[in-house]
Amino acid sequence: MRLARDAADVAAAQRLRYDVFVAELGGDGPLVDHENRLERDRFDPFFDHLLVCDPARGDMVVGVYRLLRDDRAAEAGQFYSEDEYDLGPLRRSGRRLLELGRSCLHPDYRGGAAMFHLWQGLAGYVTDHGIEVLFGTASFHGTDIARLAQPLSLLHHRHLAPPELRVRARNFQDMNLVPEARIDRVSAMLDVPALIKAYLRLGGCVGEGAYVDHAFNTTDVCLVMDTARMTERQRALYTRERAT
Repeated sequence: MRLARDAADVAAAQRLRYDVFVAELGGDGPLVDHENRLERDRFDPFFDHLLVCDPARGDMVVGVYRLLRDDRAAEAGQFYSEDEYDLGPLRRSGRRLLELGRSCLHPDYRGGAAMFHLWQGLAGYVTDHGIEVLFGTASFHGTDIARLAQPLSLLHHRHLAPPELRVRARNFQDMNLVPEARIDRVSAMLDVPALIKAYLRLGGCVGEGAYVDHAFNTTDVCLVMDTARMTERQRALYTRERAT
């Protein structure tokens, strides 16, 4: 587990992102390089790219996360997710911000230790840079809101961010689609992607409204995690791999 060191490392991350977000999930974008199978955008030069590599497979990149600190966002002109969400509450907080994005794993490494290695790297990065609030968009596959009504409503009713952290979707898709009493909570939570559930376990919450991204074939929610609000149990989950 390490940060990308050079252009070759970044290209390896973009290649894994292509395999997952484009080939597997049907996404696309103006800078996606289909010929060379690279999923990329204009923000990549400003992000740090956290990599998990497997030495048994020639240090192949099998997991990625990209990380954008607030000082680098100023250089880029904005945070990536600012096209989808009004981040005013976070910007006005005066706290150190870190945007997370493009998290994915090679199919052979899902459900195993690779995600914990990414959390380990993230915990170290947050400590090293004095980060106080983490945020970023995470996606449901597909854009059929009727099919996603139950899990989106569950997030709205049970995990909405407090007002001082409550970012709001720009092209607003209401997530309050099913009354709380009518939600099948077990079924709805099964439909919540694993990455979103991981953030919720760590005390994360969601902004108001979803953003339907037709180009990427996803429905996005904005997750926010305030490190000061984490319980000791949550903090142990977040940092345990770093400590071992």
